[in-house]
Amino acid sequence: MDMFNSLFSSGTATAVSPVSVFICIGAALAIGIFLALVYTYKSRYSQSFVVTLAMLPAVVSMVILLVNGNVGAGVAVAGTFGLVRFRSVPGTAKEIGAIFLSMATGLAIGMGFVGYAAVFALIMGVVTLIYTKLGYVVFAGSKLQKSLTITIPENLDYTEVFTETLNKYTKSSNLLGVKTTNMGSLFKLSYDVTLNKEGIEKEFIDALRCKNGNLEIRLNRPGMGGEEL
Repeated sequence: MDMFNSLFSSGTATAVSPVSVFICIGAALAIGIFLALVYTYKSRYSQSFVVTLAMLPAVVSMVILLVNGNVGAGVAVAGTFGLVRFRSVPGTAKEIGAIFLSMATGLAIGMGFVGYAAVFALIMGVVTLIYTKLGYVVFAGSKLQKSLTITIPENLDYTEVFTETLNKYTKSSNLLGVKTTNMGSLFKLSYDVTLNKEGIEKEFIDALRCKNGNLEIRLNRPGMGGEEL
């Protein structure tokens, strides 16, 4: 029995009982699954990200349990949070928020506050669902906000050529920047626009194509570029 207990003890840190560890891991996995399910509500996601999100609280709680009482605890926690910065793919604001939420619950569980972690996860999960649901109603106008990129030949004066079309199809338009491409033979104009109504994207693009020589035009949601962290 003593040999068995020695497998779960350390001579350099405060001993943690196996029962406490299993309780923390079980609670962390349950909370992680809950947070992962909340994240999938009306969101685009990959299976690998959701699985990682579900496992993250247990991983973080185990790290905190192992370094509890050790001088290197602060360094370990900072390193754990630092991993967010080095993800291989840039994350959206919602993804980064979900990761920090999972880490926060893992930290709480690792410190022994299992009840607080469960209550916190429940509150934040409910709030996330409410905000996501209300977002489709309160912020419905955001669907009309687009990022527009127009490619034009270098000899085309872009200052006024698109003014009439933009005034016809958009409530507002703002030229953000101009850059050269294709060895200087083409220009790319970047706009922030707000369409007059939904369902006119094709008509709008067709009207622009008649004035830019049928070169590339891109109409995206603002979040496809501006939301990344």
